[in-house]
Amino acid sequence: MVDALLPFAETFSKRVSEGVLPDVAWAEAAAAATSAAQATASLRPLKGRARPLAEKSVGTADPGATSLAMIFTVMGPHLVRPENAGSAAGAGSTTGKRAGAIA
Repeated sequence: MVDALLPFAETFSKRVSEGVLPDVAWAEAAAAATSAAQATASLRPLKGRARPLAEKSVGTADPGATSLAMIFTVMGPHLVRPENAGSAAGAGSTTGKRAGAIA
């Protein structure tokens, strides 16, 4: 999981600090996490449940990293709401934002 988490966190933090909108930064960070998760297929596992399989695991991406990258990719659009969405999600709210929304 850390193989996807670190690239996601680094990319998201960097892009937001550069002034990129959170939804764009999230999408870029999710893409970085996905690339990093796919890159784990070339690694020989040294820890975790795949360790005993060692060489047999090479060629298969780490399932934890892959699933976390998928979560980032799928959940991002639900966490970041455009300012002028005009949806019912913000109706009745004094801030116009959903609870837990990033933007």
